Amino acid sequence: MQAARQCSMCASRAAGGLLQSRTDILLLRTNMAALRRGAAFFYRSSASVLFSNRKPTVRRLGKWADIVHTSIASLSVGGALCAVPFTQVAENLSHDSLIRRAASMVTDSTSTFLSQTTLALIDATTEYSKAVHTLIALQRRYLASLGKLTPAEEDSIWQVIIGQRAKLDDKLDECKRFESTWVNAVNLCEMAAEAAYISGAEQASITVRTNIQVAKSQVDEARKLSMDADKKLAETKVEEIQRMAEYASFLEKDSEEHEVHEAYLRED
Repeated sequence: MQAARQCSMCASRAAGGLLQSRTDILLLRTNMAALRRGAAFFYRSSASVLFSNRKPTVRRLGKWADIVHTSIASLSVGGALCAVPFTQVAENLSHDSLIRRAASMVTDSTSTFLSQTTLALIDATTEYSKAVHTLIALQRRYLASLGKLTPAEEDSIWQVIIGQRAKLDDKLDECKRFESTWVNAVNLCEMAAEAAYISGAEQASITVRTNIQVAKSQVDEARKLSMDADKKLAETKVEEIQRMAEYASFLEKDSEEHEVHEAYLRED
C-alpha cells in the first residue's frame, strides 16, 4: 500500500509535467517495479483462491479481499502511469537541455562578477576625480597667495599639497587595479555569452551582452569625468610653472634693485 501511494504521488507529478530531475526518474522506475510485483502477486493469489480444492474460510476470504484491494490500487496507479509524458521527461533531461541550463548559470555568475567590478571601478574613478579637484584647489590657493605668505605658512601649505599628491597616486593605483579586474570580467561575460548562444540559450546570451553594454556605458561616463579632472590638473600645473617663473623673476629683479640701491649708498 505504501508503494502504491508513492507510485500514485509520482504519477500525479509526472502527469502534470513536473518530473524535472533524475531523482523523479529513479522513483518512477522503483514504483513501476513494485507495480509489476503487485500484479504478479495478485495473479498468483487469485489463482490459488479460485482453483483451490479446499473450502475457503472467512479468514482466507478476508485476506483475499485485502489482496484484491491492494492489487486494484496498484493497477489503478499503473493506468495513471500510462499517461506519463516520457518523451517530455527525456527531453528535459537530455544533454542539450543540461548544457543550456549550465550555460545560463554561467551567464548569471559572470553578470554578477561584472556588476561588482563595474561598481568598484566607478567608485574608484569617482574618488580619484575628487582627489584631483582637491589638489587643483590647493595649488590654486597657493598660487593666489604666492609672495604673501610667511615661510612657515608656505611650508605648511606645501606639506598639505605633497600629502594630497601621495593620496592621488594611491587612488590612481586603485583605479588601475579595479580596471584590470573589470576588463577580465568583461572578457568572461563575452565568452559566457558566446557559449550560451552556441548551446542554444539565446535569451541568456542576449541578457549578458546587454549587461556588458550597460557596464561599458557607465564606465565610459566615469572615465570622462576623470579625464576632465586630469586635463584641469595639467592646466593648473602649467599655470603653476608660469607663476613660479614670474615670481622668481620678480625676486631676482627685486634683488638687483636692492643691490644697486646699496651701491649708491656706499658711494655716498
